Amino acid sequence: MSNQDKQGKQAYEARRAAKAGMSLDHWLARKADARKIASAPAAQPNPVLTQVRSVWRRLLDRAHRPL
Repeated sequence: MSNQDKQGKQAYEARRAAKAGMSLDHWLARKADARKIASAPAAQPNPVLTQVRSVWRRLLDRAHRPL
């Protein structure tokens, strides 16, 4: 990235932070936290609950099918 690109990005983020009513540092910290949460692996669902949900899903699918 060139220096001009970095300055443009910095100005863009400063405008977004001002629009949200935050300081630039706080805005960038929140953005980094959100990026970290989004990249974290999702927790594995409980297999028993998944099986129960799939049973209900199949029953509902059958109930909605025409005769």
